[in-house]
Amino acid sequence: MSKKTRSTAPLRSSAALGGLSVTTEHAEAGVRRTVLPGGLRVVTEHVPGVRSASVGVWVGVGSRDEGQTVAGAAHFLEHLLFKSTPTRSALDIAQVMDSVGGELNAFTSKEQTCFYAHVIDDDLPLAVDLVSDVVLRGQCRSADVDVERQVVLEEISMRDDDPEDLLGDAFLSALFGDHPIGRPVIGTVESIEEMRRAQLHSFHTRRYTPDRMVVAVAGNIEHEHTVELVHRAFSGHLNPAVESAPRREGTIRLKTPPSLSLTTRDSEQVHIALGVRAFGRHEGKHRWPLSVLNTAVGGGLSSRLFQQIREERGLAYSVYSSVDTFADTGAFSVYAGCQPENLVEVTTLAREVLAEVAANGITDSECARAKGSLRGGLVLGLEDSGSRMNRIGRSELSYGNHRSISETLARIDAVTTEQVADVAAELLNRPFAAAVVGPYKRKRDLPSAVRGIVK
Repeated sequence: MSKKTRSTAPLRSSAALGGLSVTTEHAEAGVRRTVLPGGLRVVTEHVPGVRSASVGVWVGVGSRDEGQTVAGAAHFLEHLLFKSTPTRSALDIAQVMDSVGGELNAFTSKEQTCFYAHVIDDDLPLAVDLVSDVVLRGQCRSADVDVERQVVLEEISMRDDDPEDLLGDAFLSALFGDHPIGRPVIGTVESIEEMRRAQLHSFHTRRYTPDRMVVAVAGNIEHEHTVELVHRAFSGHLNPAVESAPRREGTIRLKTPPSLSLTTRDSEQVHIALGVRAFGRHEGKHRWPLSVLNTAVGGGLSSRLFQQIREERGLAYSVYSSVDTFADTGAFSVYAGCQPENLVEVTTLAREVLAEVAANGITDSECARAKGSLRGGLVLGLEDSGSRMNRIGRSELSYGNHRSISETLARIDAVTTEQVADVAAELLNRPFAAAVVGPYKRKRDLPSAVRGIVK
């Protein structure tokens, strides 16, 4: 017996809020979208059976929007805005959230910054007010800049002590060169030491505008009530003459080819990443075939890399592949950490796996397992209001639309072995970049198997 399916096409209605016109779209059961005057988008999802609410203010600004002289400004500003607002000190902000047992935090990526809170549902008004206050009215006081500068420098030191984090930044630099996508989100010691209050304040006032923002809320909430709270919190910042900023698109222009990077560390292990430039997120036909490819190659315990390098030969504890996706480009990479005497064999095996997949694709059984893994990971990863908020906020900012979970699962199911083979052939024949963190002083000290990755 066939089941009737409900259309996911948006249904639009308009309403009045405080004398102002707003537009609401019903994207799917439980997910609703309202655009307030000034282009601010409010997206909510009612999650049955929970007593929590997660609030995120997403800003379409990240490290790729920085000039080289202010590298790390987006991340520095994320720290700084929590230090004070006109009505709250840093201690006030901390005490308010601690008093309700909630969580308040933020993160910065290449293209987005998100400030978020997780509270019980009764405290939704507090969470919306507090997060909005920090984002809109966080002050960039000179004294706070000097204090937080030391915190960011400590964070850079912490990154430098974690070889996987350090390698990740080095690999993207090797892959994308001096393009902002290739620079570390966190900045450099030099750029952070030189950062001044005027630069951070200017970055805040020019970039943090409501038309570039999305307020995403998920949990035991009602859409209309949430929109009222957001409208009140953003009062005075909404300009009816401004519309929502378009989604980030464009074509990336890279001046340099992929390269080999070496970071010398006196360590017991050597860490290596190798990979290629991949597809941007708006190249939709590649999205799920690439995800299936990544899962089959290095995304799980049954993946080729894990089985051949760890299980069969015991050459590494950690080995995996991953995908990074940006608006107009991406990265597919393989990571392994091993003892220096095993580097040649690990590198050779990884390249053989990739060459085999590029030439012949994956098997039907690998494709089926990978799709099952993606399906389970998607559903199980949406068991709490925080993950739901992340999903709808990121989707609105990145794509400007919302697919139901059922539709996404159907798209995964529709991926064929032939589609994966086509993506593998196109992707894995591109020029490779590589990055190494380990006990080597010069690139010429690296084994030829590593140096030969980059042509």
